[in-house]
Amino acid sequence: MFDARERLNQEQRAAVEHDGGPLLVVAGAGSGKTWTLACRVARLVDRGVPPERILLLTFTRRASREMLSRAERLTGERGLGRVWGGTFHATANRLLRLHGRALGLAPDFTVLDRTDTADLMDLIRGELGLGEGERRFPRKETLADVYSRTVNAQERLSDVLERDYPWCLDEAGGIRAIFERYTERKRGQHALDYDDLLVFWLTLGKHPAAGPAIASMFDHVLVDEYQDTNALQADILDALKPDGAGLMVVGDDAQAIYAFRSATVRNILEFPSRFPGTTIVKLERNYRSTRPILDATNAVIELSEQRHEKTLWTERDGGALPELVTCVDERDQADEVADAILRHREQGTVLREQAVLFRAGHHSDLLEVELTRRNVPFVKYGGLKFLESAHVKDALAVLRIADNPRDEVSWFRLLQLLDGVGPAGARRVMAAIGVTGPGDPMTRFLESAVAVPAPARAELDALRTTFRDLVHAEPPAAQVERVRRFLEPLLRRGYDQPEPRLRDLEQLEGLATGFDTRERFVTDLTLDPPISTSDLAGPPLIDEDYVILSTIHSAKGGEWDVVHVIHAADGMIPSDMATRDPEQIEEERRLFYVALTRARDTLYVYFPLRYHRSNRGFEDRHWYSQLTRFMPEEVRARFSMRATYVDATQDRAPTLAPTGSTTEVDALLAGLWSE
Repeated sequence: MFDARERLNQEQRAAVEHDGGPLLVVAGAGSGKTWTLACRVARLVDRGVPPERILLLTFTRRASREMLSRAERLTGERGLGRVWGGTFHATANRLLRLHGRALGLAPDFTVLDRTDTADLMDLIRGELGLGEGERRFPRKETLADVYSRTVNAQERLSDVLERDYPWCLDEAGGIRAIFERYTERKRGQHALDYDDLLVFWLTLGKHPAAGPAIASMFDHVLVDEYQDTNALQADILDALKPDGAGLMVVGDDAQAIYAFRSATVRNILEFPSRFPGTTIVKLERNYRSTRPILDATNAVIELSEQRHEKTLWTERDGGALPELVTCVDERDQADEVADAILRHREQGTVLREQAVLFRAGHHSDLLEVELTRRNVPFVKYGGLKFLESAHVKDALAVLRIADNPRDEVSWFRLLQLLDGVGPAGARRVMAAIGVTGPGDPMTRFLESAVAVPAPARAELDALRTTFRDLVHAEPPAAQVERVRRFLEPLLRRGYDQPEPRLRDLEQLEGLATGFDTRERFVTDLTLDPPISTSDLAGPPLIDEDYVILSTIHSAKGGEWDVVHVIHAADGMIPSDMATRDPEQIEEERRLFYVALTRARDTLYVYFPLRYHRSNRGFEDRHWYSQLTRFMPEEVRARFSMRATYVDATQDRAPTLAPTGSTTEVDALLAGLWSE
């Protein structure tokens, strides 16, 4: 530990050694905040604080494990596994199973993920007959988003609709009816969704008996990525540490980019006023980027009006200026990016240390085609999540029902896998076994006759046998293996290429080996799922090297030697869907800043002059763009600039010698308005 302190700079050491009231660490990009947090945990243990009295709240469980692993290496103690580490939702789940009875919540509740929430709302939407008339009514995904934003922002539904979903305002009555019935159904199923976990934790924190009991469990609460918390999470910390004693939050207001998840930059900006006596430590030394790159990123964020004042600096002198590359169009941009990637590869930068970042997933479409044509392998992040895969949801539905036979959403999903059973048939079976009625639906399903189409009878019997097998106290991995055997013939019948899906279920089986109970496995996977199948299976390519393609949101926390930021045009960055008010525009500025700060040594920003669009014969097939508003003249001064269109001969007219003047044109125009 003493050796580690020698590696801390003055500001990092001040944060690690802090003793007293609330502490806000404003940590700029690449300033070593993860190392600082790990040293802080190690220092607390070194002072004699029992690990189990430390709560470490992180954005992902992986981040928590990384910090605790570093702290263990610093202290030489293996007991740091007793630190309460994890996400807000995972910690809420753990606390509610211990103390939830104070709110009438039994510890065997199940957790609905985002897709489950949307599916249950869709069921209710159909029951209420909403969306069947002549008027458009929000679909299930929109309903789930509106609900989550309302709860997490702690705002009235009417205000959320007016600001974020104005087209839904006329349907507020129907939306309200769905939300009311949705709450009733959750309670009847003994289920909590993601948002419930936080609401119940906050309510528990304010309980006259349970609140003080929970607060007394922790001497120190450390929060990472505080700029990404929402109003509900800030209230939870207030209830946990009302005077701020032992509370440390770390974040960067310049990297607050998750407003679509109801996160608010105001939490970090207003922390000192919420917790009087706050000590503010700024980590401004950047260990990642060269000085020219840092000068450019500082110039971008200095134009923001919503930030803690700080200027990042580095001792990494030298390096080339970042480059602003103006391209003819998207195809020219794809060609230029591919050229640069291969050029850096030949100069010694492996493909894995190069990343292409973009605002939306479809922005890389043409580039993917070009890279494939040139035989350049790539991995793309920001697409379908592992738990959003239909076959993984199918497997989890079986396990959820085994734990909670009143799980209406899982029954509805599972029954429709049977041959010839559709939504109406699934509802009939659910009514017959009384999923929402008194008694045990599983007993009725196993013992009573259920009417299904003839092709589904054998599969129905196989499902009954599967549930009987799951009753036995087998390890979770064995239970997943049993579910996989049931699903295999259904997947082979329902999909043209079932093998990759079956391999995913094998990976799910391997993931279950680290758990001792089915309930804990399903809950943990729901609360902190792998980002994608590749998280479980390793690199998805045979090639030993590949370029990273990523949305900017998915790239947060990453860093590469060479970064290519594409589509730096207004309407792309910022997105044309995020320019309704100054707060949205400022978040888009921060998003652009996050993209630029991922670069260590070399940074390119690409701007296509025009975009192709389908036309109907009445208009130009191209529309012309403007450079992103986040690169005004004072920012462009930090870049070297070049254009590729001088080589785009197909769009260039021959150069003519200047032998005439504008006199003839001026005379022609003058004749139009002369008497």
